[in-house]
Amino acid sequence: MDSRRRDVLKAGGAVGVWSVLAAVGIAAPAQAWDARNGGVFEAATLDDALRALGAQDAAESAAVRIAAPDVAEDGRAVTISVASDIPRTEQIVILIEENPYKVAASFRLSGAMAPAIQTRVKMARSTRVHALVKAEGRLFVARREVTVTVGGCGT
Repeated sequence: MDSRRRDVLKAGGAVGVWSVLAAVGIAAPAQAWDARNGGVFEAATLDDALRALGAQDAAESAAVRIAAPDVAEDGRAVTISVASDIPRTEQIVILIEENPYKVAASFRLSGAMAPAIQTRVKMARSTRVHALVKAEGRLFVARREVTVTVGGCGT
């Protein structure tokens, strides 16, 4: 099969999936094509990222749970899961202290979605991972230390 044809089929499939999710109300078109908040994703320090998110005073919460390995053998693909027991969770953001760019991922959730995500991130070195949860206009945070044996990010 021609590689260009394969790329067109993959792109068409992705558009189709988002269309179905939008049609059944799981994802709004704005969520599918949400504009990137450059101030958040390009923050070079943790304080800058928290300031851009409006989260300098986020409250520690045991209702936000981070599942991540204690020791990650390869920093190029570290699996991180975040779950929230806080009602009406609207957003989950993963921040990694020692990465060149602190915000690794941001997820906006609709009421039809369970407040739990799982993703893989790159980690430059051993550091704390922060999970920030926005619910009912308030911000909550949990932290977890992850040891990385081989870093996955360039600086």
